Amino acid sequence: MTDQRRRAAHTARVLALAALSALLLLAPGVARAADDDAPRIQAPSAIAVELSTGDVVFGRREDVQRGIASTTKLMTALVALEHEPDLSKRFTVPAYAASAGESLANLHAGDRMTMEDLLGGMLLPSGNDAAAAIARSVAGSIPAFVRMMNDRSREIGLDARFRNPIGLDAPGHHASASDLVKLTLLLRRFPAFRDIVDRRSMTLDSASPAITVVNRNTLVQEYPWVDGVKTGHTRSAGYALVGSGRRRGISVISVVLGDPSEAARDADSIALLRYATSKYRRVRPLRKSTVVGRLPLRYRDTKVDIVAAATVTRTAERSEKLQTRVIGLPRDVEGPLRRGARLGTIEVLQRGKVVARIPAVTATPVEAATFWERLDDGLARGWVRFLIGLGVVCLVVLAVLVRRSRRAR
Repeated sequence: MTDQRRRAAHTARVLALAALSALLLLAPGVARAADDDAPRIQAPSAIAVELSTGDVVFGRREDVQRGIASTTKLMTALVALEHEPDLSKRFTVPAYAASAGESLANLHAGDRMTMEDLLGGMLLPSGNDAAAAIARSVAGSIPAFVRMMNDRSREIGLDARFRNPIGLDAPGHHASASDLVKLTLLLRRFPAFRDIVDRRSMTLDSASPAITVVNRNTLVQEYPWVDGVKTGHTRSAGYALVGSGRRRGISVISVVLGDPSEAARDADSIALLRYATSKYRRVRPLRKSTVVGRLPLRYRDTKVDIVAAATVTRTAERSEKLQTRVIGLPRDVEGPLRRGARLGTIEVLQRGKVVARIPAVTATPVEAATFWERLDDGLARGWVRFLIGLGVVCLVVLAVLVRRSRRAR
């Protein structure tokens, strides 16, 4: 790997870790499934997370480490995407000696295939041959790639450990449902990943001849709002699925591990996705041009409306209320000011934390006060009238004194 590619890979890892920390550590709150309408699922380990809030909507032994089968390929994809950002780059497909029953993309040894097509062959049909090709392409060998997988796992704070890039059962090869959510959050930063896992099928044009692969995640096939992510199955690990979906503007990730059958896996996953999306709604606690205050104009007996400069849209639990408060406004306003001049800030609070700051601006232009308005305003003030009166008295007294002085002469 060249120095330039090493620097790019390091930068990608730093950005990924920062993004993950921001979402997982700064999330406003965490909820747990305790409702009567929580889905009855068979999976011994499961989780559902709402992405905007970071809430764990449903959790069942989600931190328990266990076999994860081909959902392992999510870590394989992450390492590949972070180290090979040019997805059009071609790599030679090595020969792969498959055991009976392995899932394959049926790649042709010796083909020069793009990284994008290798990812498609790995993620959609769960091709073990594609996963092995990616590992050798990125690291030179499978053992070297596995070291990269485990190094990355430690860097992002996962308890997951890997013995191969495919997901074959092996002692010490494990992850938790929570680990897989964190991996998926990092992968969703890559548009190519989001595009691939949301496809029903994909034609690998860089293969010769071209290969068409079909997504093994049947939920993507059946539900338009489901957009990923990865299936898995081995005899030891059972059936697994990392799912994702967006419905009515609510985005969620689900994970089920250890299900007894493919049907149970799919039923559990769609139940979790439906449940999690149903618990939230998109709300607008602040709309553009909403009047949040009225400030008096200096030297005039009128006021100017102060309004929100933008609309704020947030995801919230259905019973949740968001608050707003205005800070930093002056006591009055002196022109000239253009329409939209910022005079303060509107804060939107969710669960006691500020989640948005929007400028509070003038709804209309404010002209400069005229001389007569300034004079009239001054005359209307009591202290000004007092000073004027005092000045008149002083003038009268001075006039009397001058007159007496003239008479004395």
